[in-house]
Amino acid sequence: QAQLVESGGGLVQPGGSLRLSCAVSGLTLDYTPMGWFRQAPGKEREGVSCINSMDGSTYYTDPVKGRFTISRDKNVVYLQMNALKPEDTARYYCTPAHWTTRDSHVSIGPLYDYWGQGTQVTVSS
Repeated sequence: QAQLVESGGGLVQPGGSLRLSCAVSGLTLDYTPMGWFRQAPGKEREGVSCINSMDGSTYYTDPVKGRFTISRDKNVVYLQMNALKPEDTARYYCTPAHWTTRDSHVSIGPLYDYWGQGTQVTVSS
């Protein structure tokens, strides 16, 4: 069974940066698109980024485009987050994902209802 272990969250001031990591076991990431998702208190979980390791393509939803970068190294998926805003405050999760695009806007959803414990990101001064 797949295991997903997220880390790297913390408290950061607006405008700061964080790098999240997701260690994956039990999956072959060469063939499994992976995504980062987040859930803020009182809100639904939303996809923010996805990487398709088969061709290296990456996808970002509008709220994070230009600020976040997803990457992968072997069985670890990263999310570099720059220019953080208070509205980025949420618990962040990674999981196998899929994406759709319409009129250049990306939507990202989970392939399965399987989640790790997540890592908390708080952006506050």
